This record gives sequence, C-alpha cells and structure tokens, in this order.
Amino acid sequence: MTTSTTRLTVAQALVRFLSAQYTERDGVRRRLIGATWGIFGHGNVAGIGQALVEYADEMPYHQGRNEQAMVHAAVGYARQSNRLSAHAVTTSIGPGATNLVTGAALATINHLPVLLLPGDVFATRPADPVLQQLEVPYAGDVSVNDCLRPVSKYFDRVTRPEALIPAALGAMRVLADPVETGAVTLALPQDVQAEAYDWPDEFFAERTWVVRRPGADPTELAEAVVAIRNARRPLVIAGGGVHHSRAEGALAEFAESTGIPVASTQAGKGSLTWDHPQDVGGVGHTGTATADELARTADLVIGVGTRYTDFTTASGTLFTGDGVRFLNLNIAPFDGHKLAGMPLIADARSGLEELTEALELHDHRVTDAYVAEYTEDKERWEQRVDACYEADEPDVRPTQPQVLGVLDSLVDESDVLINAAGSLPGDLHKLWRARSRDQYHLEYGYSCMGYEIPAAIGVKMAAPDRPVWALVGDGTYLMMPTEIVTAVQEGIAIKILLIQNHGYASIGGLSESVGGERFGTAYRHRSPADGSYTGTPLPVDLAANAASLGMRVLRAKTVSDLRDALAEARAADTPTCVYVETETADTVSGAPPAQAWWDVPVAETATRPSAVKARELYERHVSTRRRHL
Repeated sequence: MTTSTTRLTVAQALVRFLSAQYTERDGVRRRLIGATWGIFGHGNVAGIGQALVEYADEMPYHQGRNEQAMVHAAVGYARQSNRLSAHAVTTSIGPGATNLVTGAALATINHLPVLLLPGDVFATRPADPVLQQLEVPYAGDVSVNDCLRPVSKYFDRVTRPEALIPAALGAMRVLADPVETGAVTLALPQDVQAEAYDWPDEFFAERTWVVRRPGADPTELAEAVVAIRNARRPLVIAGGGVHHSRAEGALAEFAESTGIPVASTQAGKGSLTWDHPQDVGGVGHTGTATADELARTADLVIGVGTRYTDFTTASGTLFTGDGVRFLNLNIAPFDGHKLAGMPLIADARSGLEELTEALELHDHRVTDAYVAEYTEDKERWEQRVDACYEADEPDVRPTQPQVLGVLDSLVDESDVLINAAGSLPGDLHKLWRARSRDQYHLEYGYSCMGYEIPAAIGVKMAAPDRPVWALVGDGTYLMMPTEIVTAVQEGIAIKILLIQNHGYASIGGLSESVGGERFGTAYRHRSPADGSYTGTPLPVDLAANAASLGMRVLRAKTVSDLRDALAEARAADTPTCVYVETETADTVSGAPPAQAWWDVPVAETATRPSAVKARELYERHVSTRRRHL
C-alpha cells in the first residue's frame, strides 16, 4: 500500500502539524496551539518565519519585543485558558534563544504549557562556527539551546527532517499532560528548518489529546476518609491545582458539606470567593492571621493541588500541631507524597467529588465550635482589611493598601488582576478579596519581575471581554515595559496600575530585617557624604516612559484622583496606564506584618549591630522548624 505524501520544509510541516492539534476535557475541544509569538533573526526567519507566512490562515502570529516577555504572554494565555490551549514562541539562535530561559523556568515551575521553538546552529556544519555559535571543544553537539534542558519538561533537537515526527508528537503529549506539562522545547537547526521532505499526510491529520481526570485509588480514598473523620481540626490548603482542574465548585461543595475551612496559597487564592463561609484567606508567610493560626493548630492538613513551597509552610515552621498529619490530593505523585503525607493521587475535581460523596455517607461534619471559631477570626481579619483600605483624607497621597482598596471598590467578578513580584504579592495575598475563580492571577512559583505586563496581554487574548489589570511597582516596570508596544500595536486594551515607591521596596524591607540595612535597594542618587544610595530620589518619570511607548497614561496624586483615574481606565477600550506615587518611599506597604516566618539565612558572624540582632532572631525561628517524617 502506497502512503500519500506532501513535500514541505521541516518548518512548514511543523506549522501545519501544530495547527491540527486539539485538546479535549469534559467534552470541550480547543486548539492546543492557538497562536505563535515570534521575533525573527537569521536562525529562524527563512524557516519558521517563511512557514508562518505560508500558513498565515492556519496559524495566527503575534510580534513581540523581547523573547522572555513573549514566553510570559504565552504563559498568561495558557493559565487563563485552563492549560487547555497554549502558544508557541519562536526565536533566532544565540541571545534570542537564551532569552527564553527565564520564561521557560517560570512556565515549568508553575506547570503551565508553552512550546518553545528556538533556532539552532547548522546540523550539517557547512560553516563552523557560525554567527552566535557557542563552541564547546569537548562536545560538537552542544549549543546554547542546551541551557533550556533543565527548565524544559521535554527537549529535543531536530537534526534530521524525519526526526520531527516523533519529536512533535512527544512535545504535544507533554503539553497536554496535566502532570508533566510545562515548557517544551524543540530546538530547530536553521538548515534543517528549510530542508524539504516527503511527509506522510497522516502526520497532518487532526489529533485530539484528551486531558484526563483520573479518579482516586479505592484504598487511598478509604484511608483518606478515615483520616478526615478522625480529625478534630482539619484544614484544607487549596493550591493552583484547584484552578487547573476547574475544581472550584467541587471544593465549595466539599467545604460546605463538611464545614472544613479552606486556606489558599498564592496560586490557589480564589478557589473559594472571599465571602464564602469556609474561606479563611491566604496561608503561610504572606497569609492571614486567621489561616495561619488554623494551620498552627491543625491536626490534619488536606493539601489540594499544592506543592507546599516554603512560603506556604513558613519554611517548615507553620504546621506545628501535636500529631499533625498531611493528606495530599494531587494529580502528581511527586507532590502527593510531600511532608510524609498520605497520598490521594487523583485529579482535584474527581478526588474532591469522591471524598464528598464518601463523607456524606457518614454524615461527617466538623463541630459547630470549630466553625464558630474560624468564622469569628475571619470577621476580625476583615475588619483589619477594612482599616488598611480606608482613606480618611481623600486629598492625600495614598498608601499601597489604600491603592488596593480603591481598586477593590471599583472592580467586579469580571476583572482579572495580575502580579508576580515586589511588595504587592504580600499585600494582595493578605488583603485582596477575590470575587471569582480567576480574578487573582499571582505568578509566585518563580516570582518573576517583568511578568505582569506581557502576561496581561496573554490573559486579555484568552479573555478579550474582561478588564485585565497588570499591577506593577517601579522596580518590576523597569525590568520589562517593552510589551506595552505590543499591546498598542495589537490594540489589546490591558490596564496597568503603576505604583512608584522609588526602589525595591519589598527587598528593602527584607534587607532591613536580616541585617542588610536596605543596602542597594533604593532608587536614589549617591550621597556625597559616603557614596551610599541615600540621596534624593531619582528624577525618573515612568509615566512619561509609558506614554512614550504609545500608552495612554492617567496620573493620580491623591486618593480622590486615583479613584477617578482607575474608573476611567477600567472603562477604556485602549491600553491605559494609571500612575500613582505611594505615601512614602521607605515603607513597604503599611499592610499587616507577616503572620508567619520565612527562612532567609542571616550572616552567622558580623560586627554591625543590625546583623547581630537579626541573627539572634533568626536562630530563634530556626529552632521552631519541624521535619514532618
């Protein structure tokens, strides 16, 4: 039997193949690769670039300004698409390829799919070395793209045309796998991209990758039910897996049926809306007093889709109750066994539904006294939030919590807030009142400065009818404002809330607490007296910078101005930035202090009094760390 073939270049074949890939979950079918981002150079312009022109009707293309930012945009799109649809990113060889590394690490750490297509040096080596080639004397098959291996969930270098077939199929398998997904890299030598081959037509047939929802093993489920029934003070920790699985409804039903309170990680916030009776807010170093006190006294911690990072566990000092045990509902066995926990390996939605059904057979519910305890504590915390948000004098410069308070008063469940780094993650985790399952978009797995603006573009692409806000401080803004140009070019009406506090405020506060005396964290002139950065604030006009990139900018000096500007920005149908300077340059935020510890090692020996004092405090905290075995 003769197999029909079509003669195409490797790049053309790859683009055609990608345009025919789909995912399906719960009966909903979507394109797996919805579009391709690209910046072209000699390593991809004649291959992938030409193919994207050839198949422009089948594969949408978006022009970026920075390779790292293109990955961030793709990640924002994938998260908003519940990981069921992703974007590809193509770059040239050399710096274009290595610029992908940070974005790839972010994607993989957060379990979010993105397909990376960096150009590579000649496979046939007609010229050696070529422009931007890294020469490795001991290995002829190494290029700069190999730095993407440790941050990729799948990596292959396509050195011959026919090798594309298994490589492309392997890449799709990983992108659609809820356990393995992350950054996937297909390194494409520039000569191979342009090489022609007779491809079997079956390669271009539509394929649907089913995103599975595995249920729990009956033995593990039975043990989990016994553990929950025997617990007096159980606490759920909702992680990002709740959102990835679309398990928010199942979690609400479980919490309402059992009365068990639900705390959330940065990735899991919004799993229950803030006004749900069982929601007790963020947990860990940036958590609420309510959630952290429940964590300290819990006898059973039920982790749902969480990795238990050090911020969640307060570096091993938070879960200190007598005999505390862990029950970990997670689709990934690696995470299900953390903290010597009892694993319940299953999809979050499937597992929660099975737990709820099994517990209802026993009419299981926590005591009324426990419910009353956390309900009253939550009410007290909300009063603290009100106090932080309140601005008695509308004609003064706002504090950072007051900035959030004004925004809180204007948004509804349709708005999406994006943040990743600085002092804002702590304030948001403690204070923000999430009104919908996907309103709170915090990238805190990698906490990457510069993520917010490009990610907002990706989110807006996935949710074009919703107001999308990128919340950034001046430090983060200066890292990567370039994609403002992309938003303007594409007419993507993101909103940027740009908060000026003259430096790395979050790290400044941390530096002071660990004996670093805020060294190198302020954006100020050098002092003539001692050469330190303690002079006057730099005369940098970030609002003018945003305007110079084509964005409409609204300046706000007071709380009253801010309210008007945010309302105007929210209603705008063009990219709009609201710029505001917060009350002081030397305070982090004015929000309630950390309710749990975070391990940042302090100098063991020092002569400066601040470092000596910080070390004494550090040793006291370290002594409370607990190994869960």
